[in-house]
Amino acid sequence: MELKEVMNIRKSVRSYTGVQISEKQLKAILTAAHEAPVGMGKYDSIHLTVITKAALLNELDANAATFFGNPSMHPLYGAPMLIVVSSNSEGNVASANVGFVLQNMSLAAVEEGAGQCIIYGAVAALQQNKELLSKLDLPDGFTPLGALAVGKTNESYTSRKIPETHIFAKNEIQ
Repeated sequence: MELKEVMNIRKSVRSYTGVQISEKQLKAILTAAHEAPVGMGKYDSIHLTVITKAALLNELDANAATFFGNPSMHPLYGAPMLIVVSSNSEGNVASANVGFVLQNMSLAAVEEGAGQCIIYGAVAALQQNKELLSKLDLPDGFTPLGALAVGKTNESYTSRKIPETHIFAKNEIQ
């Protein structure tokens, strides 16, 4: 699949079959994470945590639902895997690095035919729950800033036409 096609068909998947992706698919997604541009090439400032343990995923989901004030919601959408991206940097660089890693993983998941959804809210909720956060066993100084929900889905990725009105306006300064 060409990059332009992957970017065009990518969407957030919010329904999963409960089936894990293959090891080959996971390797492609994690490889893409390490191919992301990271400020000053400091890849050691990024830490990935792959969570597949159902009990922990359920705790994270319930914690986020409580955080959002709606215990019946499921902010992880039933995904059987969550890849948490943490950083030991601060400020804009850390946020940008994590964003690049998430985007690369998201595009790789689409190319692999896996469902994926970039998650921020549940990660914000996780940051507020130190006991739950400790279950991620992160290296000292690392804070989770985003995540990618991943799994098999019955949804399909289809081409979409981008309306001219959605193309960002530009100012040319000469």
